[in-house]
Amino acid sequence: MRHALIEPLVMLATVLQWLVLSIITGALVGTGVSAFLIALFALTGHGSSLPLWMQMILLPVGGLINGLLLYYGYKLSKNTLSDSMMAAVHDQRGRMPLKTLWIKPVAALITLGSGGSAGKEGPCSHIGASLGSGMGRLLGVNAELQKRLVACGVSAGFASVFGTPIAGAIYGVEVLAIGRIRHDFLLPAIIGGVTAYQVSQFWGVPYDTFSIPFLTDYTEWLFIKTVFIGIICGLAARVYVDFYHYSRKLFQQLQSRLSLWPPLTPLLGGCLLSLLILWLPVDYLGLSLPMMEQALAGEAMPYLGFLWKALLVAITLGSGFYGGVVTPQFVIGAVTGNAFAHLFGISPALGAAVGLVAVVSSASNTPIAAILMGVELFGGNSLLYVAGASMSAYLLVGHRSIYPDQHLAFAKSSWIQIRPDLPVGQEKIRLSYGLLKWWSQRKHH
Repeated sequence: MRHALIEPLVMLATVLQWLVLSIITGALVGTGVSAFLIALFALTGHGSSLPLWMQMILLPVGGLINGLLLYYGYKLSKNTLSDSMMAAVHDQRGRMPLKTLWIKPVAALITLGSGGSAGKEGPCSHIGASLGSGMGRLLGVNAELQKRLVACGVSAGFASVFGTPIAGAIYGVEVLAIGRIRHDFLLPAIIGGVTAYQVSQFWGVPYDTFSIPFLTDYTEWLFIKTVFIGIICGLAARVYVDFYHYSRKLFQQLQSRLSLWPPLTPLLGGCLLSLLILWLPVDYLGLSLPMMEQALAGEAMPYLGFLWKALLVAITLGSGFYGGVVTPQFVIGAVTGNAFAHLFGISPALGAAVGLVAVVSSASNTPIAAILMGVELFGGNSLLYVAGASMSAYLLVGHRSIYPDQHLAFAKSSWIQIRPDLPVGQEKIRLSYGLLKWWSQRKHH
């Protein structure tokens, strides 16, 4: 009887605890992210009007400044902790270095201000994780509460930058591991995400709204069509993820073999980008949000648009510029869905909306957050359209991720075997014994 009375009191205390901690954390993160976004909008507001020759000069210069900042900024810090938010949760008991908090946001401003092709959410999640970790240290909480505060900060950062408070909050938790969500992280994440979003609105951060004409007479056949768009977008996400990791590996090998001073590697990346924009449209540089908006408005997009955006992002981030990896997923998804929609008799705008959500689901391995993002961005009528596409894309991308530190908790197919709780970049994927046995029997017969 005593335990029956104590348990609801403990749960009530837990809810009240997270109301206080998450609101404070969300308010801090929302303010920090708003300051970054306002600076970013001011810096990149006139980038598209620059002449080509100036953009070709800015890219190598931005690469060199980026390289110098990252090299000397982290060299001056004597802290051995990684500033990766996933490493903080999985390996560092929720601890992150606070002295280097400013480096990634400033580096992202340089990257995007000089025209590098990247996203804006990376520094925002970094700000969130760092401030959440700092809150935990200030209060002297234990390791489990510290992890929850970091996840709360990450979710608040994503919610604030995306303008989707619930989807951003879920994304910050779901992205930690493929196939598993820490439900004990959800309450602080959602409270922090909603608070950060409201605070960012208070500070005047603008958020886009989209009006997509979803059909009211939804049919099973239309659902199957969206699943096939998801398959195409899952393959586009594979290209994006593979380009990104191959580019990082190639630039690291180049730096090692030529014994390059590290700041010179992003300089070389900037030179390569300058050469490529002699052939590729400059629309693929920077955030490329106008391309996403045009795709969602129904304007025709090229079939290979996703390829060019993936290539420029891979060179930008792989060579050593710093920036986010999710905003490019928005662009790649919208462009891909728009370009291939007519093959299935779907309007380009509807295809773009479905594609945007599907690529976020697959490249980040966050299908639940992606589906909720579709609802928050495009309205409740989008749910039936984005759900099948998100899940098919999530499977088609396979056991790869844009985040090399993301853990793999469960295999996506019963025909695949994994060793759980290893980073996705280290896990060796194997076919299941049952499938191999069946195949050998078929060959024997």
